[in-house]
Amino acid sequence: MSELDMKRRIAEAVREACLKSARAAYENAGISGLCEEGRWECAVDAIRALDIETLIGAMPGKPGKR
Repeated sequence: MSELDMKRRIAEAVREACLKSARAAYENAGISGLCEEGRWECAVDAIRALDIETLIGAMPGKPGKR
């Protein structure tokens, strides 16, 4: 796998994790009764709290992982 392919896979994985985390936080905040602004703040906080190292470490086919 080329370096560009690996960078693309990492970027796509991070994007997907951000979207998944933000959607879940937004929904949970809505269930908790927060207003739209509060729900948005929870979604943004969830993205900020993502553990990028864990995400990258869990990727299949990463260099050094066998």
